[in-house]
Amino acid sequence: MDGADGTKAAGTAGSAERTPAGSGADTAETGEASGTGDIPSGRKATVAKGGAGVSGGAGVSGGAGGAGVSGGSGGAAAPDTPDTSGTSGTSGPSGAGARDGAADAPAPGAGAGAEDDAVAAARADRARRPVVAALMLGMGLAAIDGTVVATAVPQIVGDLGGFAVFSWLFSGYLLAVTVTLPVYGKLSDTFGRKPVLVAGIILFLAGSLLCATAWNMAALIAFRVVQGLGGGALQGTVRTIAADLYPLKERPRIQAKLSTVWATSSVAGPALGGLLATYADWRWIFLVNLPVGAVALWLVVRHLHEPARPRPATRPRVDWAGALTVFATGALLLTALVQGGVAWPWLSAPSLTLLGASGALAALTVVIERRAAEPVIPGWVWRRRPIASVNLALGAMGLLMVAPTVFLPTYAQSVLGLGPVAAGLVLSVMTLSWPVAAALSDRVYNRVGFRNTAITGMSAALLVLLAFPLLPFPGAAWQPALLMLLLGAALGLFQLPLIVGVQSTVGWSERGTTTASVLFCRQVGQSLGAALFGAVANATLASRLAGAPMPGLPGDLDGVSRALQSPAALSSAATDYLRRAVATATDHVFVGAAGAAVLALLVLLVMAPRRFPVLDDGARGRPDGT
Repeated sequence: MDGADGTKAAGTAGSAERTPAGSGADTAETGEASGTGDIPSGRKATVAKGGAGVSGGAGVSGGAGGAGVSGGSGGAAAPDTPDTSGTSGTSGPSGAGARDGAADAPAPGAGAGAEDDAVAAARADRARRPVVAALMLGMGLAAIDGTVVATAVPQIVGDLGGFAVFSWLFSGYLLAVTVTLPVYGKLSDTFGRKPVLVAGIILFLAGSLLCATAWNMAALIAFRVVQGLGGGALQGTVRTIAADLYPLKERPRIQAKLSTVWATSSVAGPALGGLLATYADWRWIFLVNLPVGAVALWLVVRHLHEPARPRPATRPRVDWAGALTVFATGALLLTALVQGGVAWPWLSAPSLTLLGASGALAALTVVIERRAAEPVIPGWVWRRRPIASVNLALGAMGLLMVAPTVFLPTYAQSVLGLGPVAAGLVLSVMTLSWPVAAALSDRVYNRVGFRNTAITGMSAALLVLLAFPLLPFPGAAWQPALLMLLLGAALGLFQLPLIVGVQSTVGWSERGTTTASVLFCRQVGQSLGAALFGAVANATLASRLAGAPMPGLPGDLDGVSRALQSPAALSSAATDYLRRAVATATDHVFVGAAGAAVLALLVLLVMAPRRFPVLDDGARGRPDGT
């Protein structure tokens, strides 16, 4: 997908505006295309048989895992003419195709027929399988370690102590993952995906081993941060390699697989953690990562072969000052959001100090990044309309996701009276419809475009979120479960087209940075949503409980949840009142989530281009003929 959008060789009528050769941008700053955006080039820009072996500039995304081909950064060349407009990558196939049996495209004039194309496609697919397996294992590790500790907290606290700070077992991991995403994205564009992914896996495994040897809570929290430093490389680089491996028309399939792994691992994490902590030892929660991660590491080292790129005229300069300020800004901001209203009041000195310091560091980061030769967060991430709009839209999605993932389990247990397992099942149905909708989304965006598909999905999500407050009290478990099934389908139709679309607007040399910026904004949105909706829920409960007809009731959401876990200690009237208060608070949170959905829709309608300037996959000369 490293060619320009509109190529005469592809028979298109118009082209995306092109940036100067060698910049790797490949898209206009405005993101408008005159006639070729959004449509997979595999359908409308077909390379003539025998002409797939085109060399080009922006590197070879397909070289990872078996495609072993290259594309052009500046534009698509005619089938028999090499593209010389780009200079940032390499030409010629050099990847797994040569080592793992992926056949190169036939030379011009070879007269390869449909049968030869099918054989080449089958070989390329077989060559990619080990890499895809490694990506799924890596994604599963990063996802499961975000939730696996939840049900083992009592055992960990009983062994190590430190109950007052145990929440940092989650917050420390989340902070490290989030703030390192932009750094790893830039490093993968500068030095290649493979070294970043290998380093991330090794760092993650080292953190897991250290966690298993922790001697107190402070050490365990510190080692969880080390795990998160590796997890950030896993999250961003895995999705970038997935985009490199597959042409546009096949990306929904691989991205849906990764979404399924992420969702399944996140839901299975607490159950696995509880089983290991109960029947073995909590340290096995981290030790089980070692064999799985070792397999993923071996598969990556053995089967992921990126094409050799020409040595640049000047040595790549890493913006370490920018990386440090980005890391510090994100750490302070997310700490303020995660701990505000929990560890200390929002208007207290710690909150104001952290927010003020993060604001000052953000200003310093902007100054440093403007002056840096190779900034960690380049200005074009926010100047190009397709990327900026997707960043903001997925940030809004991260905001609204807090409502179902954080507050629905509390609602299911406190209001519906379900146990922890049943409450988890109410939420987990969303993971059934999400990957299915994501996998089928290409049938929609092939017809109406990325933007309109995402608008359709978020509009449906808005209706689902607004329907939640209309549920009867107390209702039945199938009612919120049905809404979650619908919400998963809606968000699958929203998120994947935007990720595929924005990855398709940039060349190899910018895809890592682009993917990382999208994931970073989504993570920040989730942290902001947790803080914002937590404040909404507690304010609603405080208002309801202040006028309670009976004294002695708890004053916050956690206290109410604990009280409802032992309803025998409460009168029937008090129990009913508390349940209604939790239901009202959850309703308000879902209304707030609907507001986030409206924000996402406004971003897409106002900022996003009607058609994304998709680069032409046809110029990449992939063995599968796409």
